[in-house]
Amino acid sequence: MIRVLSTNITSPLGFDTEQNYQAVKAGKSALCPYMGWKGIPEEFTASLFSEKQMAELQVEGYTRFESIVIRSISDALGQTDIDVRSTRTLFVLSTTKGDIEELADVPENDGRYFSPGASAKRIAGYFGMTTDPIVVCNACISGTTAQILASRLMETALYDNAIVCGADCQSPFVVAGFMSFKSLSPEECRPFDIERLGLNLGDAAATVILTYSKRKAEGWKLLKGTLDNDAYHVSAPSPSGEGTYGVIMKTLEGFDKDRLALVSVHGTATMFNDQMESKAVERAGLSDIPACALKGYYGHTLGAAGVLESIMTMRALDDGLILPTRGFSEIGVSGKISITDRELQTDRTSFLKIISGFGGCNGALLYSKEETHDHESCGPVEHKTLHCVRIRPDSIEVDGEKLETETSGKQILTEAYRKYGIDYPKFYKMDVFSRIVFLAAELMAMKEPIGDEDTAVIIFNRSSSIVADRKHIATYSKPEEFYPSPSVFLYTLPNISIGEVAIRHGFKGETSLYILNERNDELISAVINAAFACSDAETIMTGWADCTDEDTFEAEIILTTK
Repeated sequence: MIRVLSTNITSPLGFDTEQNYQAVKAGKSALCPYMGWKGIPEEFTASLFSEKQMAELQVEGYTRFESIVIRSISDALGQTDIDVRSTRTLFVLSTTKGDIEELADVPENDGRYFSPGASAKRIAGYFGMTTDPIVVCNACISGTTAQILASRLMETALYDNAIVCGADCQSPFVVAGFMSFKSLSPEECRPFDIERLGLNLGDAAATVILTYSKRKAEGWKLLKGTLDNDAYHVSAPSPSGEGTYGVIMKTLEGFDKDRLALVSVHGTATMFNDQMESKAVERAGLSDIPACALKGYYGHTLGAAGVLESIMTMRALDDGLILPTRGFSEIGVSGKISITDRELQTDRTSFLKIISGFGGCNGALLYSKEETHDHESCGPVEHKTLHCVRIRPDSIEVDGEKLETETSGKQILTEAYRKYGIDYPKFYKMDVFSRIVFLAAELMAMKEPIGDEDTAVIIFNRSSSIVADRKHIATYSKPEEFYPSPSVFLYTLPNISIGEVAIRHGFKGETSLYILNERNDELISAVINAAFACSDAETIMTGWADCTDEDTFEAEIILTTK
């Protein structure tokens, strides 16, 4: 079983879990309005570290983002005696954009490189970690995905302990992007409320240290986690809550829902998310279980959300409490859901965490302090490769056969798209990285149907979405020319590439994007083996796809099945 050893929350409300809990319990929030912040010409409300707090958190020689991660991990590690230098200790970092604010000051031809994988490597070096870190870049569900990934790699006996940290520092990059979607509220957010106007953003880092044990153990245990895609739309959830309903049902399979103290909901306070979650909760038969959203205290902390909100829920249940949803007053969704606006007492010690994000991705975690039976680890699973697509600026190969092409660079992708009669007009809106992943799936599909609706898509890369990132920066960097585009910003989330594949082919299995500092085929194979062993996936589209500029890219993507 996967057991929690220690936790930390570093946010504008405090620099450890207890400080944060006491602040939230007292009803405090760090949300406040900002106008003219870092050149952003419009007003918004957010929970951001003050200059004084950042001065206290700053670690010399490291960026703002790296510093809050280091501070969070340091506090959590201080509560344990695990050996961070051991080859049996894993480090997983979850983030949506990591050090993206650094990229805005780096010319395109500059040799310096800012990516989440590079940041994770520097952070690992600070602590003397010897294993290669993995970055989860799965939009809003990154923190939940990271906990599931860590548990799988421990369940398959590759690691004994895992340090999982979720973090994001808000920046003009992210604020402008959400402004382009008209999803930011000028006021404090009001999850599930009839007067809700949108979400608030928030700074935070949150760390949970997990360990694997075959024997019964006291304390909090991560019993199960599930990921899926609703295959509906890359920037809007299925109105029926299909994806979230799916992960709820799979995660609670065999578990009596009446043992749940609460459902920790995503609760972004946007029109579509809250409505979708309410329908999913109702469909799953959880309408009478108290539901709690924490965005009114922290805002949406992006890559930290799934970790932070799990930790805060554990701490409150340790106190026998269900926290109120700050900002909620009157129900404003059609699905039956028991959002509480006041503190409740409970003697139950299990909860369900649900979350969803851009790209159609959904996740759920089941945590409990209840006694559980002895646990057996997952064994290896044999699987075979059905197809392999290799894409380079000067060539495209399908199952070892080189396609006839006349162009190179970015144009080779368009040439293949046209030559093989692919009909998906959104292809022309995609960034180059997304086109590569999408085209690989299309070329596989010409051979034979590629899997069924349970097919998973798990892609690895190094450069995240750097080409789309630079395009987005150009849309907001001059306040007098502030015109952020929602379509450009969307593709700065690299998991959108996978969402496009899921929608095109109706894949409703797991969709995940992992970033490594360098390609590591052994680690990639371990992650895929763990996905086969610890999930329902029968077929996985996976591999390496990286793009550093519009004419420099590489991909080796396979379709593999049990």
